[in-house]
Amino acid sequence: MRLSQSLIPTIKEVPSEAQIASHRLMLRAGLVRQTSAGIYAWLPAGLRLLNNIADIVREEQDAAGAQEVLMPTIQPATLWQESGRYEDYGKEMLRIKDRHERDMLYGPTNEEMITDLYRQSVKSYKELPQVAYQIQWKFRDEVRPRFGVMRGREFYMKDAYSFDIDYEGAFVTYRRMMLAYMRTFQRLGVKAIPMVADTGPIGGDLSHEFIILAPTGESQVFYDAAFEDVDYGAANFDSAKPDDLGRFFGIMTDNYAATEEKHDLDVWGKIDDSRKREGRGIEIGHIFYFGTKYSKAMNFAVTGPDGQKLFPEMGSYGIGVSRMAGALIEASHDEAGIIWPDSVAPFKAAILNLKQGDPTTDALCEDLYGKLRKVALYDDRSERAGVKFADADLMGHPWQIIIGPRGAANGLVELKRRATGEREELSLDAALAKIGLNAS
Repeated sequence: MRLSQSLIPTIKEVPSEAQIASHRLMLRAGLVRQTSAGIYAWLPAGLRLLNNIADIVREEQDAAGAQEVLMPTIQPATLWQESGRYEDYGKEMLRIKDRHERDMLYGPTNEEMITDLYRQSVKSYKELPQVAYQIQWKFRDEVRPRFGVMRGREFYMKDAYSFDIDYEGAFVTYRRMMLAYMRTFQRLGVKAIPMVADTGPIGGDLSHEFIILAPTGESQVFYDAAFEDVDYGAANFDSAKPDDLGRFFGIMTDNYAATEEKHDLDVWGKIDDSRKREGRGIEIGHIFYFGTKYSKAMNFAVTGPDGQKLFPEMGSYGIGVSRMAGALIEASHDEAGIIWPDSVAPFKAAILNLKQGDPTTDALCEDLYGKLRKVALYDDRSERAGVKFADADLMGHPWQIIIGPRGAANGLVELKRRATGEREELSLDAALAKIGLNAS
């Protein structure tokens, strides 16, 4: 993408309405623009970010054995009346009527709809277990939306739903999804801790929220050092040996982790001081086991092994994809701007032309951009070098390929690593090899 022709409207001023770092930087870096209270349009760079996050989430859901579906955003109220949640959910639910005066709603979550879809299609215990997920826009009418995409009214979310024939199977599925989440967050470049949580309006008696560590986090968290330096990517979902996953399950469920609301001083006091860790955290995922709460209420039963009616045991699993975009910035930024993890950055690298109009510099930049246009942003604007440096830091590209007349004449570029500020002069091939790109 050429910056001179793109809809990436960077701004120098700090927006007065933005109270936290992610909100300020998403506006300044031209990722989003507010259209109404708590509702944002995602501009090209922001959409690339959103898609990169969603792709990692999708890959890990697929690896865990979940299958992707796409459900409507508008749901009939009758489904929620069946489950008993229609009146209980509160004003966060946007209730509407269609032209025939039928009660409808903009879905804040999909337990009822997925239960209805499965009761139409699955008739025998032999067809279970199953997990279905989607990545879809949702709406909750927050009374005071704030903090940009961190607490908006419209949000992009991965929600998954599991169906098992008994508690033992449901618990295995629950732990597999926990592990899929830890693998996901590791790939996204953040440290996440699973913590026992309240079930809220979803219901049930088992729930964990996933907290990523960030200095500007919304709550204080306390956890055991066992969560540190774990390579969840080494977990093999396809292994026939239960012990291959068992040690990861043990780390996730057997060690202390709590938000300040659930912090137990007595238990905390029994942990060796060398293992105690504290920090600030942001919730970016939540999972629930709620048994037959919805299957019984909505009369979804399958034929069991004994020929009798069996109500499937269910769970649901959410990751805030758009919220994750803000959380990543909260976890990784400095005074100059965003510092994206390589895995999700809208652009892997920025090509900075320091002498627009110089034939040698232009030729090298154009040739490089032609080969990297899918992953690089080319700053071809007629701006001062200082403006280009400032915008590149603001937007957080992991790498900056800086090309000026002197270097271009000698076949050299300057390579800057955004996270460390390290700069070095290299041949073009050496620079591309260092950042893992191939221009051939």
